[in-house]
Amino acid sequence: MPDSKTPDFYNIESMLSEDERQTRDAVARFVDDRVLPIIAECFEKERFPDELVPEMAELGLFGPTFEDYGCAGLNSVCYGLIMQELERGDSGVRSFASVQSGLCMFPIHAYGSDEQKQRWLPDMARGKAIGCFGLTEPDGGSDPGAMKTNAKIDGSDWVLNGAKMWITSGTVADVAIVWAMTDDGLMGFLVEKGTPGYTTRDIKHKMSLRASITSELFFDNCRIPAANQLPNAKGLGAPLSCLTQARYGIAWGGIGAAMACYQEALAFCRERNLFGSPLTHKQHMQIRLADMARRITTGQLLALQLGRLKDKGEMHHTHVSLAKWNNVRVGVDIAREARDILGAGGISVECCPIRHMLNLESVITYEGTETIHQLIVGREITGTAAF
Repeated sequence: MPDSKTPDFYNIESMLSEDERQTRDAVARFVDDRVLPIIAECFEKERFPDELVPEMAELGLFGPTFEDYGCAGLNSVCYGLIMQELERGDSGVRSFASVQSGLCMFPIHAYGSDEQKQRWLPDMARGKAIGCFGLTEPDGGSDPGAMKTNAKIDGSDWVLNGAKMWITSGTVADVAIVWAMTDDGLMGFLVEKGTPGYTTRDIKHKMSLRASITSELFFDNCRIPAANQLPNAKGLGAPLSCLTQARYGIAWGGIGAAMACYQEALAFCRERNLFGSPLTHKQHMQIRLADMARRITTGQLLALQLGRLKDKGEMHHTHVSLAKWNNVRVGVDIAREARDILGAGGISVECCPIRHMLNLESVITYEGTETIHQLIVGREITGTAAF
């Protein structure tokens, strides 16, 4: 029989291996014990809880699918469950881990030299070095092929000029993975904190992802050694492959946020009496809760199959687009629905739906807007690009 108290209507628990369940449960305990008690205040005060980074590293949450450089060597479903539980806590916490793993460690691991891997990956796995990913620019993000940031070779150095915007962890990052146009096309570079000509600035006054650091990066004749170029990252396919890794985690994360909102709405309905009986006794409320369960279950199954495909090497980037599009939309809609169910109290950060609702307005936009993912899937179906 389905469990009505938790968001697992189809007994997805039985589809997980013991390692997958143990990984999920360990991260769930971390979220319950360390994230949830502080995250509302962090959101309200616009503070990233950096004190959690060492604990996240100790749990093996950075680069968890890599089998070398001190990483955990977990499968892709484990990684997805990690992202699900972190976003059940807060999108900002999941974003930090997602950027560190999928957007920073992945390109170094996939496209870097042996020296670059040894220099950065062990420290990043231990949380001793933080990374950020510089792709989006002030004039847009959906068309990275039109970027203005450029790099020119000058002797034995590269000289970068340009700017990046909406960059998670930018001002605290020890290294930025920066994408720039060159005479030979798009390339990736490692720009270390403190490099002359490289400056950063936090973006303040956000109403979303307030417990996350969001930054601007500026490059003014920023000179870096040729050894800091990612030698195997050439062409638009390289940064897009990084986005595929991050989008995969987001597909799980959106469901984590939806689960948190559903559980709070259900608990409220059990406790709240209206016209002489609990809200759970009202037809309209049962329909709303049932619809939440339907959407969450669909998203859970979609994410799980996506993970199984990834572990078998059969995942296509369009699979990720469909899952990111569907599951973040599920998160947005359920967060809004839960906020409404909670009534006036739902606008307080003491309740999680308003925080998740605001966060997910960013998550549905970054790493490919909903429209971009719809068009990616549409192109796959029709064979025609309509961008």
